Amino acid sequence: MKDLEKRLSVLKEDFLKVWERLTINEKLKQLSSLEKEVADPDIWRDVEKATEKNQELARLQEEVQPWELLKTQITDLSELIEITDDSLEEEINGQVEEMEKQLAELKKALRFQGPYDAKDVILRITSGAGGTEAMDWAGMLERMYLRFFEKKGFKATSLERVAGEEAGIKTAVYEVSGPNAYGFLKSEHGVHRLVRLSPFNAQNLRQTSFALVEVLPVIKADTEVQIDDKDLRIDVYHSGGHGGQSVNTTNSAVRITHIPTNTVVAIQNERSQLQNKEKAMEILRGKLAQMQLEQHAATIGELRAGESAGWGQQIRNYVLQPYRLVKDTRTGYEESDPEAVLDGKIDGFIESFLENQ
Repeated sequence: MKDLEKRLSVLKEDFLKVWERLTINEKLKQLSSLEKEVADPDIWRDVEKATEKNQELARLQEEVQPWELLKTQITDLSELIEITDDSLEEEINGQVEEMEKQLAELKKALRFQGPYDAKDVILRITSGAGGTEAMDWAGMLERMYLRFFEKKGFKATSLERVAGEEAGIKTAVYEVSGPNAYGFLKSEHGVHRLVRLSPFNAQNLRQTSFALVEVLPVIKADTEVQIDDKDLRIDVYHSGGHGGQSVNTTNSAVRITHIPTNTVVAIQNERSQLQNKEKAMEILRGKLAQMQLEQHAATIGELRAGESAGWGQQIRNYVLQPYRLVKDTRTGYEESDPEAVLDGKIDGFIESFLENQ
């Protein structure tokens, strides 16, 4: 029993260190404050604000509840060891082993200590040059990520989607929410390259296609990423909608240009121009925040035009011919079953990136 007491003591000490590093006490205070806010009926006078508060409450609850549960289990077991005899040693040993596994799993949260890791994500997929081939490849990536989100329990909301004329997509934009969504998905930011036998030409020749995946943190507050109004050019216009019964065929569209970096965000959907402007500003803040990380800039004002990773950073190769392999160019991690990867099995690539960052 002495050995068990020692193991439990080490477990408790390790647990408390991680508890402090993840600022769980502060998060519990935030949780208590949020619970009081959402319990106030007046909060629903502003539906958008109330929805955001409820989402933040749910995210915090999901984050801290496993820690509270493990803390209770460690405390209860510590008290049990003090009053029990050796007859329960085997049972207690099993409980200690289980708690050690739980802590090892919870400690993975330490990987998400970046400034935006806990935030939701804007995921934008854009087909490269190459017409139908590239658009089909972008559509394959869209399906891959949607499958991954489904398995992960992440919620993906379509903001904009432009289909290709024959296959796939020209571009697709999703807002993705889930615990540490940006922390998990930042590994996917960059150019994805496909090599395969083309299904779109009669000669069935080998074809190389590219698609750009942008992973941007969702930054709703102006205070987090401050943009000077004089640095913005905002163009508001109308463009043709999808048409059809009961569908407004004229969509309000907004294009915002951040002049110093020549960063352009355009969005159109079945929303008002005001809603599109707010969403475009949200995406622009995410783009500039991502650029700030890439350029190691202290402020937005220090960003330099043309130095975002963009199309210059090829991060992963998906080869279907002449051999079958998916390989990450940054970590060297690879999978020999491309179909499984394209069906959403990208956990290995994400874990490898997190271990090497």
